[in-house]
Amino acid sequence: MTYNHSDINRYEHIQQSALAFLQRHHVRHIGNDQVLFCNTVNHLSSSYGISRSVAQKLTSLAYSDLKIVHERQRLDLSASSDTLAVITDPCSSMTWAVPVAVIAENLIDTLDNCRLRLV
Repeated sequence: MTYNHSDINRYEHIQQSALAFLQRHHVRHIGNDQVLFCNTVNHLSSSYGISRSVAQKLTSLAYSDLKIVHERQRLDLSASSDTLAVITDPCSSMTWAVPVAVIAENLIDTLDNCRLRLV
């Protein structure tokens, strides 16, 4: 199968859309990447009218980009406190301060969270 220049540009645009969708929704699906992946494929298929196989390929590429970005982020222990987690991205020089209460509320205290156990 051959692609012309406009097809490549369109697929790059759709891949960027997939990455944006993944970034917007990844917090809602932490620990359940398959649901996030399927939701992204469905979004691309319905929004852009592309086949599921193309949507899956573009979602896979975008998901790889997302993982690369998220693996750069580190917890800055020296800047964090018992109530605040400071996360840094050395490549982009971005820093986020996240209250521990927000982490607990969104990750630990969720009703559908059956994978985490008390230790």
